Amino acid sequence: MNGTGATTGATTGKAEPRADLLALTPDTLAALANRGLVKRAAKELESGAGPEVDRAADGTVSGRHPDGTLTELPPGLGLDAARCSCGAAGVCRHRIGLVLAYQREAAAAYRREAAAHPEAGPTRSGAAPAPDGPPFTAWSPAEFDDAALTAALGRTAVAGARRSLDRGYSAVLHRATPEQPAPRAELPTCTVRFPVPHELGYALTDAAAPLRGEVVALAVWAFRAAEAADGPADDPADGPAGAGATTTVTVGGRTAPAAAGDAEAALDAALALADRLLLEGVAQAGPVFTGVLDRAREALTAAACHWPAAALAELSGQLSDYAARDAGYRAERYALLLTELHARRRAGAVDPVAVLGTREAGETPLRRVRLVALGCRIGGSGRRRTADVFLAHPVAGIALVLHRRWDLAEADPGTGHELGARRVLGSPLRALAAANVVSEHTSRSAGRAVSIGRGRIAATSVTPVGTAWAELPDSLLVRDLAEHLRPWADRPPQLVRPRVEAEAVRVLAVEAVEHVGYDPAAQQLEALVRDPSGHRALVRADYNPHCPGGLDALAAALGGDGVRFVSGSLRREGGGVVLDPLAVLGDDGLVVPDLAPGDGAADLTAAPQRAVDEVTGALEAALAALAGAAHRGLRHLGGADHERIAGCADRLHRAGLHTAAGLVRDCTGPRRRAGTDAAGAAWVEAQLHLLVALELHQEQG
Repeated sequence: MNGTGATTGATTGKAEPRADLLALTPDTLAALANRGLVKRAAKELESGAGPEVDRAADGTVSGRHPDGTLTELPPGLGLDAARCSCGAAGVCRHRIGLVLAYQREAAAAYRREAAAHPEAGPTRSGAAPAPDGPPFTAWSPAEFDDAALTAALGRTAVAGARRSLDRGYSAVLHRATPEQPAPRAELPTCTVRFPVPHELGYALTDAAAPLRGEVVALAVWAFRAAEAADGPADDPADGPAGAGATTTVTVGGRTAPAAAGDAEAALDAALALADRLLLEGVAQAGPVFTGVLDRAREALTAAACHWPAAALAELSGQLSDYAARDAGYRAERYALLLTELHARRRAGAVDPVAVLGTREAGETPLRRVRLVALGCRIGGSGRRRTADVFLAHPVAGIALVLHRRWDLAEADPGTGHELGARRVLGSPLRALAAANVVSEHTSRSAGRAVSIGRGRIAATSVTPVGTAWAELPDSLLVRDLAEHLRPWADRPPQLVRPRVEAEAVRVLAVEAVEHVGYDPAAQQLEALVRDPSGHRALVRADYNPHCPGGLDALAAALGGDGVRFVSGSLRREGGGVVLDPLAVLGDDGLVVPDLAPGDGAADLTAAPQRAVDEVTGALEAALAALAGAAHRGLRHLGGADHERIAGCADRLHRAGLHTAAGLVRDCTGPRRRAGTDAAGAAWVEAQLHLLVALELHQEQG
C-alpha cells in the first residue's frame, strides 16, 4: 500500500475521468466539510497513508484506507451522500482523502499521456485535464429541471421551496465567468453556490442543513427566471442575451388577491399617516401618534411589506428621539423616510417583491460559518450607545452586521475606547471587531443583520483576524475600484432598493497612501489612497464625539508604513470614490479607530481645500429647506420658510436644474401656502426628484 494508491480506471485511460471530483478545489472541500479535515487528509496523503483508488465500470470511485475504512463515491451524488464505512454522518476525512488521491492519480495520468503523445496531446484516451485543474466551463444551474431537483433534493424540499416561490422572492445572480467559475445566487437570507459544473449534489449554501434542499431549488429557479427574461445566448460562454455577469431577478410571487389587497391597504394606511405628519409637523406628533405608527408597521409586516415596515419603524424612532430631545433626530433623515414610503408605494406596483420585501421568515439559521471582522462603528446619543460590528461572510461573498446596544450609567463616559472593554460573545468588543469568528449558532435576516448565540461551550470561537482580509473573495476585496463599481450604475435608486445593511461595506487593497490631512471646518480627516490598479479613492472620516481619539488613530494608521488594506463603506461622490473607513490593516496590525484611546489632541496636517460643486450644493440646500418645512409642518410654515424655499429654487435654476427648480417653487406658490393636500403632493414630487437627482449626480459626477 502506498500514498498514491493503485488505480484500475484512472490510470488505464479506459474510462472517462470524473469531472465532478476533479472540479473540487481545496476551498470547495473546506466549504463542504472544514479546513481542518482537508489539511489532515492532505497530510495523510503526503505521508503515504492515502487510500488505494479503484474505479468501477459504472464510474464509482472507491478507496480502501490504511485503517481499513472503505469509501465509495458514486457518480451523481455529493460527498455527504457518498458511502463510507467509518459511519460519519457528514463529509469525513476519508471521503476527502479519496477525492485528493483520485485527483493526484488523474494528474499523474495526464502527465503520462502528455509524455506518450506529445504531438496529439493527452485527450484521446480520456485522461484527466491539466494538473492545475479543469478548464473553465460556461454553464448555468438553469439547466436543471424540476425532475432533476426532485431526484437530487427530495419531494419535501421541492414542495417547501415551491411555497416560497408562490410567495415570491428576489435574488442577485452571479453567472459563471473565468474569474469566478462557480455560479452563485444571493437569496434574501442565504447564499447558494454551484462549484461543480452540471452537478447539484455539490451545491453549497450557508443555510442550515434542514433548509439546504429548499434554498438550492430556489437558486435554480432564480437562474431559470433570469434566462427566461434575458433569452438564451448564441454562445453559452457569453451568458444569456443582454445579460451581464451579475443580474437581479424577482421570481414567483403568485400572491393571492386577498394578500395583495392587504398589502395595498396597509401601504395606503401608512401613507395617510405620513401625509398627516408632513402637514402637521414633528412637534404635533405625541405618544398616541407614535403608537398609531407602530400599529401601521405591524400591519405592513403582516402583509410582507418588510421594507416599508422598516422605514416606518425608523420614522417612529425619529419621532421618539425628537420627543426626548435626543441627538439621534435629524430633520433630513426624517424627511427622507417620509419620501421613501411614497417611493416604495409607487414602485411596488411594478416589482412588489424587490421594492416591498419578500414573504420569507424574518431570520434564517445558518450552518457552521466563519466570519471575518471588518471593524466597528460606535454610535448613539445621550446615555445610549450602539456598536455595529461588521463581519465578512467569505462563502456568501457579502458583509453582515452584528448590533449591540447599551444604556449607560451617569458615571460612565461611554467612549468607544471604554466600550471596547465590554464583552460581546464572551470576548471584549475590541477583540471581536478584529477577529475571525467561527460559530454553530448563527442566523441572518433578509436585511443582513446577523445574530450569534454562544450556545454550548466552544460552539463560538473568536481568534485574531490574521491574514484573513487578503483571502476574501472579489465581491468583498476590491483591488480595482473602477471594475468593482461598474455594476453599481445599473442599481435602482436608494429609495426603493432593499433595505440591506452593510450593502456597500468592502475591503480596499491599498497600493499607496498619497496624503493625509484634516479639515477643521468640516471636522473631517481625509486621505487619498491608490489601489493596485492605479485608481484613487478618498478616505474620509467625520469626527465622532463618542470616539475622541478616532481621527488621531486613523491618521497615525494611514500615515504609517505598510498600509495594506482599509475597510469601510464605499460610495461615489462627485464622480470620484469615497470610503468611510472602519479599520486599517497594516504591517503593525489592525487598527479600529472608533475603539482607539485618546482625547483628540494630536496635531493633524491640514487637508487641501476642495472645489465647491455648485450642483451638489444647490441640491443639498434645497433638500435641507424641504426637510425644515417637513419638520415644522406644511400647515405651519411662515414667510421666512417660503422665502428660504424660493431662494433654493432660484439657486437650482442658476445651476441649470430647471425642472428641479420648478418643482421646488411649486412647494411655496400661493396655492400651497394653506398647507393643503396639494402642498403635500408638491413636496413629495420635489423630494423624489431632488433625492434621485443628487444620487445620480454623485454616482456619475
